[in-house]
Amino acid sequence: MLTKFETKSNRVKGLSFHTKRPWILASLHSGVIQLWDYRMGTLIDRFDEHDGPVRGVHFHKSQPLFVSGGDDYKIKVWNYKMHRCLFTLLGHLDYIRTVQFHNEYPWIVSSSDDQTIRIWNWQSRTCISVLTGHNHYVMCASFHPKEDLVVSASLDQTIRVWDIGALRKKTVSPADDILRLSQMNTDLFGGVDAVVKYVLEGHDRGVNWAAFHPTLPLIVSGADDRQVKLWRMNDTKAWEVDTLRGHMNNVSCVMFHARQDIIVSNSEDKSIRVWDVTKRTGVQTFRREHDRFWILAAHPEMNLLAAGHDSGMIVFKLERERPAFSVSGDSLYYVKDRFLRYYEFSTQKDAQVIPIRRPGSTSLNQGPRTMSYSPTENAVLVCSDVDGGSYELYIVPKDTVGRGDTGQEARRGVGGSAVFVARNRFAVLDKSNNQVLVKNLKNEIVKKGALPIPTDAIFYAGTGNLLCRAEDRVVIFDLQQRIVLGELQTPFVKYVVWSNDMESVALLSKHAIIIASKKLVHRCTLHETIRVKGGAWDDNGVFIYTTLNHIKYCLPNSDSGIIRTLDVPIYIIKVSGNTIYCLDRDGKNRAITIDATEYAFKLSLLKKRFDQVMSMIRNSQLCGQAMIAYLQQKGFPEVALHFVKDERTRFNLALESGNIQVAVASAKEIDEKDHWYRLGVEALRQGNASIVEYAYQRTKNFERLSFLYLVTGNLDKLLKMLRIAEIKNDVMGQFHNALYLGDIRERIKILENAGHLPLAYVTAAVHGLQDVAERLASELGDNVPTLPEGKVPSLLMPASPVICGGDWPLLRVMKGIFEGGLDNVGRGAQEEDEEAADADWGEDLDIVDVEGLQNGDIGIVVDEDGEVHEENDEEGGWDLEDLELPPEVDTSQTATSARSMVFVAPTPGMPVSQIWTQKSSLAGEQAAAGNFDTAMRLLSRQLGIKNFAPLKPMFLDLHTGSHSYLRAFPSAPVNPLALERGWSESANPNVRLPPALVYNFSQLEEKLKAGYKTTTGGKFTEALRLFLSILHSIPLIVVESRRDVDEVKELIIIAKEYVLGLKMELKRREIKDNPVRQQELAAYFTHCNLQMPHLRLALLNAMTVCYKAGNLSTAANFARRLMETNPTIENQAKTARQVLQAAERNMKDVSQLNYDFRNPFVVCGATHVPIYRGQKDAPCPYCSSRFVPAQEGQLCTVCDLAVVGADASGLLCSPSQIDD
Repeated sequence: MLTKFETKSNRVKGLSFHTKRPWILASLHSGVIQLWDYRMGTLIDRFDEHDGPVRGVHFHKSQPLFVSGGDDYKIKVWNYKMHRCLFTLLGHLDYIRTVQFHNEYPWIVSSSDDQTIRIWNWQSRTCISVLTGHNHYVMCASFHPKEDLVVSASLDQTIRVWDIGALRKKTVSPADDILRLSQMNTDLFGGVDAVVKYVLEGHDRGVNWAAFHPTLPLIVSGADDRQVKLWRMNDTKAWEVDTLRGHMNNVSCVMFHARQDIIVSNSEDKSIRVWDVTKRTGVQTFRREHDRFWILAAHPEMNLLAAGHDSGMIVFKLERERPAFSVSGDSLYYVKDRFLRYYEFSTQKDAQVIPIRRPGSTSLNQGPRTMSYSPTENAVLVCSDVDGGSYELYIVPKDTVGRGDTGQEARRGVGGSAVFVARNRFAVLDKSNNQVLVKNLKNEIVKKGALPIPTDAIFYAGTGNLLCRAEDRVVIFDLQQRIVLGELQTPFVKYVVWSNDMESVALLSKHAIIIASKKLVHRCTLHETIRVKGGAWDDNGVFIYTTLNHIKYCLPNSDSGIIRTLDVPIYIIKVSGNTIYCLDRDGKNRAITIDATEYAFKLSLLKKRFDQVMSMIRNSQLCGQAMIAYLQQKGFPEVALHFVKDERTRFNLALESGNIQVAVASAKEIDEKDHWYRLGVEALRQGNASIVEYAYQRTKNFERLSFLYLVTGNLDKLLKMLRIAEIKNDVMGQFHNALYLGDIRERIKILENAGHLPLAYVTAAVHGLQDVAERLASELGDNVPTLPEGKVPSLLMPASPVICGGDWPLLRVMKGIFEGGLDNVGRGAQEEDEEAADADWGEDLDIVDVEGLQNGDIGIVVDEDGEVHEENDEEGGWDLEDLELPPEVDTSQTATSARSMVFVAPTPGMPVSQIWTQKSSLAGEQAAAGNFDTAMRLLSRQLGIKNFAPLKPMFLDLHTGSHSYLRAFPSAPVNPLALERGWSESANPNVRLPPALVYNFSQLEEKLKAGYKTTTGGKFTEALRLFLSILHSIPLIVVESRRDVDEVKELIIIAKEYVLGLKMELKRREIKDNPVRQQELAAYFTHCNLQMPHLRLALLNAMTVCYKAGNLSTAANFARRLMETNPTIENQAKTARQVLQAAERNMKDVSQLNYDFRNPFVVCGATHVPIYRGQKDAPCPYCSSRFVPAQEGQLCTVCDLAVVGADASGLLCSPSQIDD
């Protein structure tokens, strides 16, 4: 069995695959219907309207509908696009067992415990036929896929086949009047729409399931007599063909496989069995430890099955569908239908070569698994899993290609895997001795050699070399020198793909692709959420690979993207130009044409082939936000600029690339204050004062403009700014401008006019203007401020500028390779013809400025009324004066030397925290990387956690604990250092290890011991805090092995039991006035799964409480249970014996308790009442505490994290769980 998807939930009673989409419906015993995407492993939707278990569910073949039937006697038809129930069909009088849509007609067939089968028209929403005849529950009913038949199975021990041909004729309008008349007579005088064609008797107990064969006149049935029976039928009769025995309990469901001659059945004996129809024997059995199986479903078009059991469902395949193949130059050898076939890529010629032996084994998955080909000897090695792993060696005669009828005896041998390592030598893996056997074409051993690591598979790695795979790494081993050439830590590798020049290798695992060099030096790792199926290298060193639903590419720097979507999975064989050659699951050759423009463009950028980049920009239709974002991310905003027409995006890209000319043009079009401000900031950074001035003028930002004139030393314009501020009555503006100018008299005048005479006097006196000071002193009279004596005042006088006006000296840089070469592409050419005409960007070094912008005087006209009129109002800004530019520099002398001195900044690497987030799907590691959102989403999906408040300090601890910080020197920023788990000096510096975590499992074990100790000491509040701390820490713990995972899960159960018990005990101590409730809580505490010393104390406590309250019978029960534990403390045993003696004299209870020790129960975590076996409950998806159904949807009161009854996939705390 190849498990593709698994869920954990309540018991699954009904399943149905969607015909086109990767969806499956699961109806649960809890009344919920789940819609899962089994390819992505996600829950898409849930439908919760039935009251009670939903036993049947079925997708419509073509409409966005599904039907469900449940124990509430209702059949509901749903529209999954609208996420609601469209209507309900009522008529059945008991539980509904199965429902099914007809393939062609608008019918639904339903079976029920009311002993009837009903056929409904879902368009008219009416029952059109009731099939009666069974005299016990009808367990299932289904339409024949092609004929007008229905098969039903019942607990009356019979299978019935019904002919519904009359019903079909009745629904089709008769062609002529005579037929219409006969139809009317039938309606008037009563006609039978469905008649029993056969009654099949042979089972000794009730029949649970019966199903038609999709094409042959066969029926299969399964019953409570533990047998599976095969029946055949013709036009007149039906008879039993054979009985398949092997199940150890009731057979729940049975069906024919759509593509193979096999029967699949499942049973309450916790097994799925596969039977050979022709041999009528068992082929294989798959078992679960604790879960009974209830339902099977087969995909209508794909080789997929699903089975529902007590705790969820599994989607699986019985056999691999990947064809074995080997590529050599222009040819492909592959196995299809027990023939070795040959395909030539150039001519697309496909021919049979020789027949391949069919495995004689009776089990599944024994077909060819891998293949290796030696072109010089024309020899083929075919490996399979027969006999635990074996190979067959065929020498293909040259003249047999195309005939395919010449059989030959293959040379066979046993080995885990076999590959050619030289022209006439092949290597075979001997797993038992961990050695490799080198053999010749006569199948004789030439050499033996031990392998350097425990190897479970070998792959070709160049002549004389092997790539050996272990569970967690791969090595390249030289067979001649017997040395290891390279080693790399990897997830479990399934396939190995070498590039054409053998310089690069792609190692494919289930959900990851590792690209490495021929010596296994790591280059990059890609992670996929969907299974990786295969791949091939193209001629340019790009790896093209497929997942279940996409063709994708991976560049040497780990950039990846989608090339196209797939309807069905394919296996890539070869990539040539824009054509992908592949095999599908039916073994058919296909050639798919792809658009390689995107990854070719990115590859050219990566390899700095700028001539190709410019050519592609001119000639192709590359565009879109993704491409623009990619170019920005990779440091090519100037290239992205040529793709963009949107002015805002152009403005952002121009600022990022430092292209002031384009930024000015875009800012004019947008004309918003924020954009002018950002333009000013960038121009100031570049030292382009004229553009800064222009930007501030457009936004009338007088304060920044004044400061700009100050720092550029333009005193004339500062004086004009003073006059403008005066006209606008801006007192602060006047004062600042006067301060910048160093005009003392103007400052005194401004202060005097503003009424600040003391300040005006101080200013005049300090600066030595005695005449003004005396005048102001006379005005102030007695209020003249006194100046401090014995101090020399420092005057507020700005320094005189050395030079004034003009731009600052600009950094001389070469124009980028794309600038100039691309100016005529796209948007910029028409708007800036003047700049482009004067530019010769290939040779000269230019000063970056804006030509054509004239910096005119700040002209202000004041009329008689004092109103300000600004010139050039229609532009929203001012005329600019001529720019005072430095004289033109002759650059011909310096061009060569400047080019040689150009500094190219190194490309920043990817932050370690980002690598961690990409590589891990463990919540603890995501939190350590600082990606709290993803960590919370993972915990919500895996454990149903919704309350993250208790986890917040742990998130922060994990993040801060995974980094250290170094300070180089005071003015430099702090350098963060990532702390990696398991780091050593010998570790590969190119491989990033997972983050170091401040929480580990050993800490929890210490807390557990402390919790036990405080519980023994009776410090229940402290003990509760410790056990809750354990429960809150576990979701963020990471462990290494599967055994550790099991221990973590066991620790959850232990902590949960103690938290529940301690909460009940603390609550009991709070209750003073309710002795009955005190006794109940003490009694429930004894049913928590505690350590033996604590259980004895709990029993002693409950016994004491009940004895004091006069409930001697209940106290005696606790005393007996205490004695059964063989207490080591004599005082406990003595007390128990005394209570038993007292109770024997008067075995009575004074008060009635809600406590029945004879009936097994669990305690509700919220209400603290018993939930006896057989009663409905709702579990916490994290700590597995049980609750009464009313608590569903509420926060779990035990762990205080998860939502009761939420759907969750289960705890994920180890990389080993992901690798599996």
